[in-house]
Parts: sequence; structure tokens; C-alpha cells
Amino acid sequence: MSAPAAKVSKKELNSNHDGADETSEKEQQEAIEHIDEVQNEIDRLNEQASEEILKVEQKYNKLRQPFFQKRSELIAKIPNFWVTTFVNHPQVSALLGEEDEEALHYLTRVEVTEFEDIKSGYRIDFYFDENPYFENKVLSKEFHLNESGDPSSKSTEIKWKSGKDLTKRSSQTQNKASRKRQHEEPESFFTWFTDHSDAGADELGEVIKDDIWPNPLQYYLVSIALSC
Repeated sequence: MSAPAAKVSKKELNSNHDGADETSEKEQQEAIEHIDEVQNEIDRLNEQASEEILKVEQKYNKLRQPFFQKRSELIAKIPNFWVTTFVNHPQVSALLGEEDEEALHYLTRVEVTEFEDIKSGYRIDFYFDENPYFENKVLSKEFHLNESGDPSSKSTEIKWKSGKDLTKRSSQTQNKASRKRQHEEPESFFTWFTDHSDAGADELGEVIKDDIWPNPLQYYLVSIALSC
């Protein structure tokens, strides 16, 4: 006949349970510490990768420069290339009023220059022929990130000719019934040069740098494709 099973008191059960909790908590704490160590290694590799990627970007940015120059020379042979490109781009076109388009017919060249370390910012230059709107031959806007990572921008002051300041259109001009677009005329494209309110989220600058500048031909050709 087997011996009767020993009874385990509630106190012993609680004691065993508390011991298991302590072991579990210790294991969890050790796991958290190990996770933190592994995460530090991941962060170190990510930082190293960023540095390597930056070096590659800098290398190929320099290699692209002769081709950008050659492309600009060829574009110069095509009348109204840039105004057509901007008008065909859905986001930029939405910012253009009729008079903006007229002024952009004098735009002969656009250049985007990323600063040496790339991360710190870039500059967009617009080159114009003699025109009835302003005296400037070049209009530029620069975007910078300072050492603390805060974005800022600065731009050329536009020297408007008498009565030609497109950023001060009268409401009468904006509401002309003869305008091409049926919706209300947008604020002038040229106000972008004076708007430094949110340099970190400058949509137009980013569109020009990241979408148009890499391949402006694709937008220029839209109108040709539509006419075929």
C-alpha cells in the first residue's frame, strides 16, 4: 500500500510562486539588458551605414556633375523648355498664375546644387534672360540645416520693375474672367522666394530637387505626347 501524498500548505505554494516570480523578473531584467546591448550594436551599424551611404552619395554626386552640365547645354537649345516642364508638372502647375507663366518664358536655365556634405542643404538657381518683370539675371533660394539640425532658408531679393511685382497682384487681376483656369488664381509662384516660414517642409523646393531636377525631360515631353 503506497504512502499517502504529502499535503502542501498554502504558505509553501505561495513561497514557491514568489520564488518563480523573482526568477522570472530576474530573467526579464537580464533580457532587457541584453536587448539594450544588441540595440546599441544595431544603432552603431546604422550610424556607420549612414556615413558610408553619404560617402557614396558624395562620390556619385560629383560624377553626375559633367552630365548635368552637358544636359543644361542641350536644354538651352530648346525654347521654353523650363516653363513647359513646370506647367506640365501637376504640383508646380497648381502654383502658377497666368502672369507667372509669362515671366517663366524668360527662364533659360535651372540648376540644383547640393552642398558638399549633402546633408546640410542645397541651392536652386533660376537663370533668366532680360525680361519686363525684374532686373535680376539669377534668382536663387538656399536651404540649410545648422549644426543643431534646424532648417532655414534664404533667397535672392527680387528687384521688380515698376508696376511688375507679381507678388502684389491686385484682386482685380486675380479675378479676371479671361484667365485660363476657371478656379481662382493661386498666389504668385514668385512669393516662394520670400517665404521662409517653414524651410523644413518646403514642398516646391523638394519637388524641384527630388522630382524635376533628376529628369526634367519626362515632364517636358508630356505636352508633346498629348499633341501626338
